[in-house]
Amino acid sequence: MKRIGILIMAGFITLSLCSCGRDLVSQKEAKPLEAEQTITLEILNPKVEIATEFEKMAEVYEKENPHVNVEVLTYGGGASYLRELRARFAANAGPDIFPNGGYEEAKAWQRYLEDLSDQPWVDQAYDQALEPMTIDGKIYGIPINFEGYGFIYNKDLFAKAKIDTLPTTFTELKEAAEKLQAEGITPFTVGYGDNWFYILMLNIAFAQQDNPDAFIEALNEGKQTIRGNKEIQDVIQMLDLTMEYGNQDYETIDYNTEVERFATGKSAMLKQGNWVEPKIKGISPDINIGFIPMSINDREENDALPFGVSNNWAVNKLSSPEEKKEAKKFLNWMVSSEQGKKFMREEFHFIPAFKNIETNDSDSLAKDLMRYVEDKKTLSWNWFKFPEATRDEFGFAMQAYVRKQISRDQLLDELQSSWEKYTKK
Repeated sequence: MKRIGILIMAGFITLSLCSCGRDLVSQKEAKPLEAEQTITLEILNPKVEIATEFEKMAEVYEKENPHVNVEVLTYGGGASYLRELRARFAANAGPDIFPNGGYEEAKAWQRYLEDLSDQPWVDQAYDQALEPMTIDGKIYGIPINFEGYGFIYNKDLFAKAKIDTLPTTFTELKEAAEKLQAEGITPFTVGYGDNWFYILMLNIAFAQQDNPDAFIEALNEGKQTIRGNKEIQDVIQMLDLTMEYGNQDYETIDYNTEVERFATGKSAMLKQGNWVEPKIKGISPDINIGFIPMSINDREENDALPFGVSNNWAVNKLSSPEEKKEAKKFLNWMVSSEQGKKFMREEFHFIPAFKNIETNDSDSLAKDLMRYVEDKKTLSWNWFKFPEATRDEFGFAMQAYVRKQISRDQLLDELQSSWEKYTKK
């Protein structure tokens, strides 16, 4: 019998990744597998939006493979899957399949990543989707999907406020907020009780650099600073705008609450990505929504949406040979079988990272997002290129700023200090 758990607690104890190895011996490998013994696959799913649907897919797989028992733990809704994974690997209880963001995160976890270069799905994946998990020519993860984000807006509420031209700059965004407020409409629903979305906001500043990779390298070498970067200061300006024209309990409400409020028409804009559409439509099936850019300044680059690989599935290198074999089989089934592809398209509402799976073109946000992609108006995803441990610290620092515990200058100092701490030679 499969179980599924959804953990929302963000304060789970953080254990050091370096303590996870212990000569890289897994407790699972110590147990011999009998010929007819049921194999249990443990999967840590980072996408709370598809918790129920993922469980249903696993049940279909179990029916086709009676010798396999799939146990799913969904860890999201504001919680950090990295803290959960660190704790599990430190206890020699790492799941057989787990998420990895790629780039710096892949390098940090490489000793736990099974080489998947020879898997059948590799040829079907888009080349750019394989980049995050490619190290020295080897592929260590299968892309989950493509995603994008910005401000999701309620078209009917915009029409009520007579906003005829969609805002694509910070000045226009502020003007739209003023018009909405004048009509008695709350411009933004924002929940800053969770700290994960701050990193997505900061990403826009990195994506607007002339060369994001070169900027990150310069930060690593001490040749650039977060403290003195104009675009990073612009992100804080946008953050201030959402608080000024948003719900006044923004310090405490979480991801689920902000999505529910937007879906029930309590605000005109929501800072999220296309991954929330099933949740929004589940509450209000007829809601009329679309994407507008998350503008941080008045540069032309604001008329774009961040777009990239959301995350990747990795196979635990420390699992037993039998478990690794079944984990690879499950992942290949998920993106190649008719049942798996149907779940990806119709149940998960994914923008697939594979040529052999069609995008569900009935989703409003996916349509908007793909229009930006086709027009080449996209921004890069960069946070997985940050020093891994900075992401949690950045979130906590920005949350302290939102709660008025530190000033803007102190926030910039905290971000700078965190980066320097993890890149100091």
